[in-house]
Amino acid sequence: MLVAILAFLSHGVLDWSAWAIAACTLALTHVTIAAVTIYLHRCQAHRALTLHPLASHFFRFWLWLTTGMVTREWVAVHRKHHARCELDGDPHSPAVFGIRRVLAQGSELYRIEAANPVTVAQYGTGTPDDALERRVYSRFQWQGVGLMLVIDVLLFGAIGVTVWAVQMLWIPVTAAGVINGLGHWWGYRNYDGPHAATNIGPLGLLIGGEELHNNHHTYPTSARLSSRWFEFDVGWLYIRLLQAAGLARVTRVAPQPRRAAAKPVADLHTLHAIIANRHEVMARYARMLRRACRHDAKRPHAVTFDKPFLAQVYRLLRRDPGLVTDEQAASLALFLRHRSALYKMQQLRAELAELWQRQHAGPEELLAHLRQWCEQAERSGIGMLRDFAARLRSYA
Repeated sequence: MLVAILAFLSHGVLDWSAWAIAACTLALTHVTIAAVTIYLHRCQAHRALTLHPLASHFFRFWLWLTTGMVTREWVAVHRKHHARCELDGDPHSPAVFGIRRVLAQGSELYRIEAANPVTVAQYGTGTPDDALERRVYSRFQWQGVGLMLVIDVLLFGAIGVTVWAVQMLWIPVTAAGVINGLGHWWGYRNYDGPHAATNIGPLGLLIGGEELHNNHHTYPTSARLSSRWFEFDVGWLYIRLLQAAGLARVTRVAPQPRRAAAKPVADLHTLHAIIANRHEVMARYARMLRRACRHDAKRPHAVTFDKPFLAQVYRLLRRDPGLVTDEQAASLALFLRHRSALYKMQQLRAELAELWQRQHAGPEELLAHLRQWCEQAERSGIGMLRDFAARLRSYA
């Protein structure tokens, strides 16, 4: 009997090789990531898609086995993160807690907020509240992961304990640590805004597309997280497959700008199109500023600055003016007094943003503001601004 037990523990039911077990472990963790990004994040937290009950129940069951997380609690914590992003009250922002703590203790920060009944009551509305949720998933949280441990040992033998440990660590490390930490601290930004979210990389493969975190914070209700041609969101691929199988219905995606021949004068349709695509408009403006900065660096100037100072102000010029501190603004003002073209471009950038910041202005007033902006850009004598004004008049 002892020999039989030891033999079973050495290989389990499947008797797979070490490489096969490693591949299976990665596949199992990827299913967990897919469940988090598709079900918890895009479906439940942001209502970007709806899932067929079959798919929804599968994801709920799988998350109960592999994470023990309660849907309502996860959704509440995430919605509060968006509501209080980078401010006091954000459950896991590096701006509030520091990058080291979020990386090392991201799951603890999540658990602290998930245990707050006020947060759950305020932000966790609209999540599943059926008998299965109340009597099983919410009530017996640790029993699910315990059952997963038994299954892993049965399938793989003693090494199944290691498989289970990797499964249990996957979300705390990749989601609670990497996304909530690095995703608000390091990476590239397609869009500026009142958040520090970054895209960790253009290929959203390992963490289900959540690597494209800057895109998500810009368009939080979009089911697709990629926004530029070189970005890939594997979670969106899975959603499209579910949609083709009749198991999902996409309700919202980020707007895709449409353009036609540039109109001689902007009209109300142009205004509405620009406001609808304001994030894309300002992202293009920021890229235009980057080009202008590179050209400026190559020109001789009467007043010169040292390289560290130039590097700082060039970075600030590419940022949303609303995210520049008073001290940084003073450095910018010192620099721009000697760079008239960049000063004009920065000034017009702030004026363009007023199209969607003036909430109480009527359409005709905003249209007059847009036309005046285009006239200023065309009279500036700066080729990049003239081209940008023509592009604005082409939005449809």
